[in-house]
Amino acid sequence: MTISQPAGGACAPTLDSRTHIPAQRWWRVIPPILMVCIVSYMDRVNIAFAMPGGMSEALGIGAGMAGLAGGIFVAGYLFLQIPGGKLAVRGSGRKFIAWSMLAWAVLSVLTGLVRNETELLILRFALGVAEGGMLPVVLTMVGNWFPDHERGRANALVILFVPIAGMITAPLSGLVIAALDWRWLFIIEGLLSALCLGLWWLLACDRPQEARWISAAERDYVLGRLHAEQQHAAPASAPATRTVLARLLRDAVIWRLIALNFLYQMGIYGYTLWLPTILKNLTHGGMGQVGLLAMVPYVGTMAGILLVSAWSDRSGRRRAFVTWPLLAFAACLAGSVWFHANTWLAYGLLVGCGVCLQAAAGVFWTLPPRLLAVDDAGVARGLINALGNLGGFCGPYAVGLLIQHVDAGAGVYLLAGALVLAAALAATLPERCR
Repeated sequence: MTISQPAGGACAPTLDSRTHIPAQRWWRVIPPILMVCIVSYMDRVNIAFAMPGGMSEALGIGAGMAGLAGGIFVAGYLFLQIPGGKLAVRGSGRKFIAWSMLAWAVLSVLTGLVRNETELLILRFALGVAEGGMLPVVLTMVGNWFPDHERGRANALVILFVPIAGMITAPLSGLVIAALDWRWLFIIEGLLSALCLGLWWLLACDRPQEARWISAAERDYVLGRLHAEQQHAAPASAPATRTVLARLLRDAVIWRLIALNFLYQMGIYGYTLWLPTILKNLTHGGMGQVGLLAMVPYVGTMAGILLVSAWSDRSGRRRAFVTWPLLAFAACLAGSVWFHANTWLAYGLLVGCGVCLQAAAGVFWTLPPRLLAVDDAGVARGLINALGNLGGFCGPYAVGLLIQHVDAGAGVYLLAGALVLAAALAATLPERCR
């Protein structure tokens, strides 16, 4: 490998056809991040199985309150989004996540001991606060290790936590509830978070400069490519950090990304939190069967994430690979209601929803670094994730209200409409997102 010296003194690699860059970061950085995300997602969505598994009856919760309990998590999720993104850029995401995992473990165990809906709402809100900084922190950590031409695939591997966690949570939740009850579901998954905390502390590393295991060639390659990208994205000196948030809030493109994420999260959370209930009503089966059926869509989610992110990285097209998965997600949701009389066709379309569930997400999160300087991108991730995730509150709550006052089909059509609007916004993003 030949190393040239770019402006600014950072090492950037000049590659010929024989160049081979070591790739230890793919299996040293991604797995601990993926583990943390899986555990957080399990703690987040186990309520979707607990509700039809006995929690609603035990606590006297109707569909509207069930939707509120599922969605209020997102209200708490707002608080640490921007601080988490800033801390990961300037401080230690590793320490931030470690303290967060300890909080998740305690709160999950306490949720298994709730006596009424008030205690449930408080704990779900607190869990949202504890998990709030996780995504901007881990995405920033990924950005520290992977240049732009690898970042779509790296983000996609991290976002595999959704299908992997779903594949674990669905059958595990069904079996635990069938063998024990819904309270043990929260307690067992809380203890799992505590066990994973030790592994995270041993394995995680914030930046290439801090890793002892990385080779000089790989470190210079990563740092050189990242330096070159920042020169291209922000040739002028970046403004002071205190002005970044105010400037981002005046940026029309940032608001489009926020709105897109809001509508996307409506679809994601609405589908995820109501899927077990929809399947139980569709098949009239027990929770063990529902858990197994709910696992299959997440197998499709894994395929969707990997295929779409790989196609996007290969073509360099970002905008199209956000737009089309959103439209396909909407079509499958609407079709699952339209063909509800045919149980297996409706179920097949719900599996199709799973394929599309997170297919656009890895590509979507490559957009802020394309549009912004590094400090701005860290804050922007937190801002987009914080305000966009309010859709995760509105989606489940709106579906719950529509189930209670209209029918389940109306709630699903609402989610499909939100996804169509999200796709329309994606199509209007700037040419740089292509």
